[in-house]
Amino acid sequence: MTASTQQTHPNNQDQLLTPGEVATLFRVDPKTVTRWATAGRIGSIRTPGGHRRFRETEVRALLAELTNDVGSL
Repeated sequence: MTASTQQTHPNNQDQLLTPGEVATLFRVDPKTVTRWATAGRIGSIRTPGGHRRFRETEVRALLAELTNDVGSL
């Protein structure tokens, strides 16, 4: 197990993504992701320093849901 894997998956917990990483997945600006979190469209966690982080499984589930919705049009 590498050092980075130990940091991102301690005790098999979900990996946390930054707003920039989420924005890349959705192809939007990171500020859009922050607005979604503020509006409650996507759940976020605050770090002790006040930064937002997003659970990878939740982000990927939302992305899959939105992709399926668009595909059915």
